[in-house]
This record gives sequence, structure tokens and C-alpha cells, in this order.
Amino acid sequence: MKPLSIFALLLLLYSCKGNSKSSETNIKESASKIPIINYSVTRTFPHDTTLFTEGLLVHNGKLFESTGSPEELVNTKSLIGIINLSTGKIDKKVELDKKKYFGEGIVFLKNKLYQLTYKKQLGFIYDAESFKQVGTFNYSNLEGWSLTTNGVDLIMSDGTANLTFLSLDNLKPVKTITVTENGLPLKELNELEYIRGFIYANVWQTNYIIKIDPSNGKVVGKLDLNSLAVEAKYKNPNSDVMNGIAYDSTNDKIYITGKLWSNIYQINFPH
Repeated sequence: MKPLSIFALLLLLYSCKGNSKSSETNIKESASKIPIINYSVTRTFPHDTTLFTEGLLVHNGKLFESTGSPEELVNTKSLIGIINLSTGKIDKKVELDKKKYFGEGIVFLKNKLYQLTYKKQLGFIYDAESFKQVGTFNYSNLEGWSLTTNGVDLIMSDGTANLTFLSLDNLKPVKTITVTENGLPLKELNELEYIRGFIYANVWQTNYIIKIDPSNGKVVGKLDLNSLAVEAKYKNPNSDVMNGIAYDSTNDKIYITGKLWSNIYQINFPH
């Protein structure tokens, strides 16, 4: 075989190197593409702009919301109540002492209502009918953010990339999963909702809701809700981050909102 000239050899080496980089880039781009889940807004409802949303869920056909109470927002309260979708107002069932506690996420399970507090490592338990407090529980996570359930355990977020599964028997951890996006931990998981075998979570300070496979913690899809966040800011300049996902399994309806938003949105997407 005829020897290659120095020029031809350099050209070949450069070409191979370039192709290698191109291949690596394509692989990385392919791996980084979490499927975007398309959605549509089917209805819009009013929402009280004093409600600093921490939890949103449907129980027995009623939309419940839990709220927090930042010190700098004097009109906010740590409440649990039922939202009137005609007016956006909350029918208060529980109120925490704002000077002692900052209310966080809630969930109903087995005739009980469970509520987290932010930094006290303390949760409250209420009767699901009367809303009278019937107990408390402690957790070792540094913070409490949100709750949902798979029908067996409570599932808790704490602002990290971890989700903690709590046994209903003693409210102690039975397992923890780390949520990853493209192999990297995804931190600041916020409000949660369990929908047809998957966990959906708001990611704090973003306008994304992610879809998580609870068997391995991998993010398998995401909803880009930036347009709704922009609309919320336009309607109420004081609106804060998106937070709140509720699933009505009986009627197959999904609701989302945010802290101090002027609207609750009913959205539809493949789930």
C-alpha cells in the first residue's frame, strides 16, 4: 500500500478526531433528552392570592390545599382546608400557630390526614372526618416539604433529591429512593402526587413537573409549564413559584397551581 503523505495522514487523524467528538456529543444529547409530556388546559378556576400553596390533593371529590406562612408575608397562614372552585376561597379545617409552625404538605390515608411542618421535624395527624388532631409523629429528615401516598406508605419529600417512604404502622422510613435525571441526583423536589404508578413532583424554583419511576427513582418525563407561570405572574405580580399537583382519580382530573397564584388550572396530559 502506498504510504500516506504527511498532509493526508494529518487530515485523516483530524477527521477521525472530529467524528469521535461528534459521536460523543450525539450520545450525550441523546441521553439528556427526557421526554416532554404535552398537556392542555381544560379549565381555569380562581385561587385566593393569599394562599402560599404547600400541598394540593383531591379527597372524596373535594380539592384540599395546605399552605405555609412566611414571616415576611403577613397575610399568609398555615392552613388546611377545602377550596371552593367557584370562588377560590378556602374553607378552613386546620390552622397552625404561625409563631410556632410553618405548614407543609398533606396526604390522606386510612381515615387519617397527615401534615408536615417545615423545620420542626414534626408532623401532625388528624381524623379525616372531624379534622381533630389525634397524634403527632417525628421524622429525621432535616426538613419536611411534601407528602403523597402509593396507598400503602406515605411518600415524603424534604427538598433534597431523596424521597422517603414511611410505614403507616409507625411512620418510620421503610426505604429511600434518590431521584435522578440522566444519572444525576435532581434536588429540591417539592410538592408530590402519585398518579397511576408514577410519582409526579414540582421542582422548586422551576416551572417543571417531573414524572418519576418509583422503582428506580429515574425521571422518565417532564411537563414544561413555563407559559402558565408567566400568566400567573402577569395576573398577580406577587405570585411565587409553581407548587401543587392534585389528581382526582375518580373523575380522572388533574389540577395544578402555585404559591399566591390567582388561578388553579385543570390540565390534561397522558398519564
